[in-house]
Order: sequence, then C-alpha cells, then structure tokens
Amino acid sequence: MKNEKSADRNNTIICRCQDISLKDIEDAIDAGITHPEELKRFLHIGMGPCQGRTCGRLVLQILAQKTGTPKNRLQTTKHRPPLVSVPIRDFLGDENE
Repeated sequence: MKNEKSADRNNTIICRCQDISLKDIEDAIDAGITHPEELKRFLHIGMGPCQGRTCGRLVLQILAQKTGTPKNRLQTTKHRPPLVSVPIRDFLGDENE
C-alpha cells in the first residue's frame, strides 16, 4: 500500500504547464523552500501559459498542509504578464499622421 501512495505522489501532476508533480513540490518544501515565491522561482510553478490560475491554489494548500501554516497567512505569488516584443515602429505612429 505504501508503494501505491508513493506512485500516486510521483504521478499526481499539480502544475500541468510545467509538468510538476506533488512529489516535486513536497520535496522542495522538505528541503526548506517554504514561501510561495521561492517555490515559484525554484520549480517554475505558475510560470506557464496559465500563469498559476490552475495550480496556484493547490500549491498554497500543499504548502499550508506541509508547513502547518494557515492558508490565509500565505501570500499568493506575484502575477506578471508574459513579455512580448514590440516593434519600434509601433511607438513611432503612422507616417500619414
């Protein structure tokens, strides 16, 4: 039965965009990474196309359970939109203006 639980931890994907499992998150917390921003930087959780909309709450729940910290005391990570290159001509305006 213990092997089944271990297999579940390895196969339970929490962050689909970055393919991060429950085991990955728990191992990082066990190694001392206990702040949501640290987890984001270390594992790249919430840095995929969904920007943490899918996994953000799950990660906070796992972190709260593993550390014994009330979930409402944990801060969500900063949301930063993806950067997109903008051609300089877009800043110059239309030649006809």
